[in-house]
Amino acid sequence: MNNKTVDEQAIVRKVTLRIIPFMFLLYIVSYLDRANIGYAALEMNKELALSSEAFGFISGIFFIGYFLFEVPSNVMLNKYGARVWIARILVTWGAIAACSAFAQTANQLYVLRFLLGVAEAGFFPGVIVYLTYWFRAKELATTVALFTAAIPVSYIIGAPLSTWIMDNINWMNWSGWRWMLFLEGVPAVFLGIACFLFLTDRPEQAKWLTQQEKEWLTGELERDRQSRKNVKRLGVFKTMVNKKVLYLAFIYFVYQCGSLGVGYWMPQIIKGFSSDLTHTQIGLIAMLPYIVATVAMVAWSRSSDRRNERKMHSAIPLAVAALGLVGAGMLPGAYASMAMICVALSGLYSFKSPFWALPTLFLDRATAAVSIAVINSIGNLGGFVGPSMIGLVKGNSQSASTGLLFLSALLLIAFLMTALMRVTNKEPDQPVAASAH
Repeated sequence: MNNKTVDEQAIVRKVTLRIIPFMFLLYIVSYLDRANIGYAALEMNKELALSSEAFGFISGIFFIGYFLFEVPSNVMLNKYGARVWIARILVTWGAIAACSAFAQTANQLYVLRFLLGVAEAGFFPGVIVYLTYWFRAKELATTVALFTAAIPVSYIIGAPLSTWIMDNINWMNWSGWRWMLFLEGVPAVFLGIACFLFLTDRPEQAKWLTQQEKEWLTGELERDRQSRKNVKRLGVFKTMVNKKVLYLAFIYFVYQCGSLGVGYWMPQIIKGFSSDLTHTQIGLIAMLPYIVATVAMVAWSRSSDRRNERKMHSAIPLAVAALGLVGAGMLPGAYASMAMICVALSGLYSFKSPFWALPTLFLDRATAAVSIAVINSIGNLGGFVGPSMIGLVKGNSQSASTGLLFLSALLLIAFLMTALMRVTNKEPDQPVAASAH
């Protein structure tokens, strides 16, 4: 096809507007349902007599289920297609999230949070791979940023929404935290049905594109695939033991320790600033770091795409986040602590998009679903270690500061590992090639 007859920007914009807002909404609900346990803890811990250690375990056990079923889930996504499998994920996690409202003991919450991880496993890497079916490498970091911006936005929305529900809805003598978990879980079920009806698996199947647009897009994606050197097609097992994949998985593991350690405990960190704060006020204060982080994340990802550079755009935010956590743990006063949390979260979220552009540089798209699932599942074990570590430290010292310093040290390790990656496509067995094509 003659590319001069095609408005490239218009087609990319059309695809973006069709896919990204819907995926953005799904990811908001996803993160809301996994992270709202942090707000529930403001009431739930006392009502169920949960210790800091027990709450840390409740927060983290989600990621054990996630880890065990991530790769199998993405193998199934490859088999049944994104439309069917992502819809299944949404319906099952929504039902389990809503059921969490009925828990009466710590053990019941352990089981439900584990099952929630099982149900949601495969969603994030599945969407990342799905985006590679529609967008070229040069657009991928910005596209992933627009999708993953849903994480901080879920906190921006979830903080005031969750705490408002807890303060204002107590129907049928049910605690506010129970209504919050129930009301925020149900939407995922209906969105799963909408996903089945709305998504299109591949460009060639899109009825909302003209024939000319389909031909241009599929041609561009094929040229983009062929332009990448030293990409490999691997089987499931070989992908799981590939040195590059495991190297990235460890970096992501350390990153998740810091990111989710802060996220789950922030409501209780803010509560420690003043005993006079209401739940709603805590939620409003918790919005601020995520607003700052969202702006930083999108701007940094655009810089990565503009410069066609991934490695240092992944590494630098880790160093910034580490320094922010040191400041949050060491500086006195609520204002200084919140400013440093803003810095830390800006670094943590700016890391995501350039990082997820790395795996497709050395593996073909057919292998990417499994490779990203392996990285995400191993990495997300950090979501168990981070919250649990802060819980143990807080239980022993009555302060989260030492836990934040521990997480900052881990992030510095991740920074060094990322910065020391080989930037070459000539030796495909080195940790990972980090220049985009």
